[in-house]
Formats: sequence, C-alpha cells, structure tokens
Amino acid sequence: MTSKEFHAPEWGHKQLRAAVDAAGVALWSWNLDTNNFQMDPHGYALWDVPQNRQLTFERLSEKVHPADRDRVREAFLATKAVDGAYEIDFRTQLNGDVRWISARGNGGEIGLVERAMTGIFIDISGRKNAEEGHELLAGEMSHRVKNLLAIAAALTKITSRSSSSTEDMSQQLTNRLIALGRAHDLVRPLPGNQGTAALLGDLFTVLLSPYDDDGAFAGRIRVAVPRMGIGKAGATGLALIVHELATNSLKYGALSSEAGTLDISGSQDGDEVVITWKEHGGPKVTAPPKGDGFGSKLIRQTMEAQFGGEISYNWPSDGLMVTLAVSVEQLSV
Repeated sequence: MTSKEFHAPEWGHKQLRAAVDAAGVALWSWNLDTNNFQMDPHGYALWDVPQNRQLTFERLSEKVHPADRDRVREAFLATKAVDGAYEIDFRTQLNGDVRWISARGNGGEIGLVERAMTGIFIDISGRKNAEEGHELLAGEMSHRVKNLLAIAAALTKITSRSSSSTEDMSQQLTNRLIALGRAHDLVRPLPGNQGTAALLGDLFTVLLSPYDDDGAFAGRIRVAVPRMGIGKAGATGLALIVHELATNSLKYGALSSEAGTLDISGSQDGDEVVITWKEHGGPKVTAPPKGDGFGSKLIRQTMEAQFGGEISYNWPSDGLMVTLAVSVEQLSV
C-alpha cells in the first residue's frame, strides 16, 4: 500500500488569525525609522492602551514594571544590531496589577520587514506564578528541614545531660521529637488569607491526646482556648512547652492518677494571650520542687528567649497551676 504524499494546506489570513487568537498571542510591529509601535487588538488589550492613538516604543515602555524597565529597553535596542531569535520575559504594571509578558522575535536584519521589526507578546503570568510558587515551596521546605535538624541536634545535646541511661535518653529524645512532629503536622494554610499557621486549640488537642484515652475534649483533658492561628516557630516552641508540662504531670502530677484531670484555658486581652494549665485530682501538692530541672529550664528558656513572654507557677494543694503570657505577634511567627 502506497502512502499518499502529504500537502500542507495554504494558510490564509483567517486561519492564521484564528490560530493566533487561540494561542493567546499578540502580534506587534516596531518601525525603526518612525519609532511607531503597532499591535493587533489582542496586543492593545494586553497592554491596556487605546487603539486610536499613536503609540511609540517609549510610551509603551512606561507600562513596563519599574524594576524591569531599563532592562527591557536595553534588550529591545540591542535586537536592532544582533541577528537571530530572542526572547525577553518581563513584568508589566497596569492599574496596580502585575503581569508577566514574554516578547519573542528575530533581531537584526533577519527580523526586519520594510524597516520594521515584528514579533509576538505572550502573557506568561500563569507559568511565572507557578514557578514562583515552586521556588517558594522549595525554599520553605529547605528552611524547615534545616530548622528541624538544628533543633534535633540541640535536643540531643541537652537531653544527654539530663538522662540517667541510654534507654532513658532515647525515650526522652523520641518523645520530644514526636511532639515537634505533631506540631509541624498541624502547620497548614488557614482560610481567608490568614497565612500559614496551626490553630491554637488543635495544637493542644493533638499534643495531649496520647495522655487521654477518651480524646482531649471528652475525657480527663479539657481544652478551651481562643480560636487563633499560630506560626511555624510558635507551634514548635509551644509544642516543646506542652510536652514538658505533660511529661511532668504524667510523672508527678494529675496525669499520674486515674482520677486526675487537666484543664487548659486561655483568653486574649488586646495583643496578649494568657494560657492557664491547671491540674486537679493528682497527688497532693505540699511544696514546690527544689531547684529547676531540665524540663523547667527548657520551658523557661523557650518562653523568655523565643517568645519574650512570662511564665509563673503556683502550687495549690489540689494541683499545679502554670500561667503562660505571650504576645499574639510572637505566637504568629
């Protein structure tokens, strides 16, 4: 069977126009003698300029983003003398809206037709936004990994100083890293452009759920804090504090007793959030412990160094009460 010879169709003006419109391409022409700049209807709409007024390259350049304007002018002027294809990506700023445009064509004598250079404009905003999103995500992931490695190294060092055995150190370090992991799992975008954060109540609920068979809201642990978002650093620091308080309670306080309960409450007064940790029903408290252990030092250091906040302890007979005061701004970081 002999294949028939393929003959390319002859493209007319209507077919070319339909193809150009379908591709979202704008055509332009720049007369080097008169400096007159002309575009097709799609080009005028893309640049938000009227079709019934004379347009020069300089006037069109005023629509280019100030940060890219000099670069674009130099690049276009260079195409007069350089033969061959070129492509320039730049931003435009139209009524406060920033868009990315790609200009493509042939420079030098190759691109001249009756003393006019011709080429196309393509709106590449979608592609550029996607690229910026990928770069931001890659940078964010790199930043978070570096932070977690630094935290893990620091925790390993300080945990070794307070451990009585290799097994004890392994258990303490594992618990602290799991607490950090749970906090970071909660970091997610919030609706309404509130930024990347965890919800304060979710953070307490997830971190304390291992100590409560019935769940944090229904059993021995009750959480009632303001509905607010906290940032990545805030979630990490608060997770360390919650873990240390819970560990101490499990060893010596309310969580060591089957009848013990824990109330986490909070209130927001202006730009400050006050969180109260109150234990009930555990072993009777007779006196505050002597000196600060490792956990207490870690809590105080996190509150003061990271949050610039305050922490206070009270030891009523029915159980420990801890008060944390921190600014909303510091929690949102």
